[in-house]
Amino acid sequence: MSDIWKPSVTVAAIIERQGKFLLVEEETSDGVRFNQPAGHLDPGESLIAAASREALEETAHEFTPDALIGVYMSRYISSRTKENVTYLRFAFSGQVGAVHDQALDEGIIRALWMSYEELRACEDKHRSPLVMQCVHDYLAGKRSPLSVLYTHPSVTDTDYVG
Repeated sequence: MSDIWKPSVTVAAIIERQGKFLLVEEETSDGVRFNQPAGHLDPGESLIAAASREALEETAHEFTPDALIGVYMSRYISSRTKENVTYLRFAFSGQVGAVHDQALDEGIIRALWMSYEELRACEDKHRSPLVMQCVHDYLAGKRSPLSVLYTHPSVTDTDYVG
């Protein structure tokens, strides 16, 4: 077994419309929880592409990131399995687009819009403490341009020879 520590890289879409945030209700190893549309970075994709993909897969809504809200690190220990994982989350704001008639990712019960007050009222059911932190940072106006992120062509171009 390798002694190299590798945090799990994830992305999250912080989508707000008319004072409500797009969330997912999902089955987890700790029971039903609320989260932003979020998931793991897949091989061969940029962080921005991952955020768009995850939002579509989990909510059926198109999402176009326009800013990086922040980069977050958190450790998760499953109460059921005792699994210990460190997550490195890149959270994006952006524009929500068309809604598609498609099945949601496995484990997603539904997508729903929640107000800040509704989110606060169910904090004990959030997938992680990063859910509220990202909303707080979004509401505080924290934004970095997407240009702060760089993806080398070797990541996304299968024909790249460097």
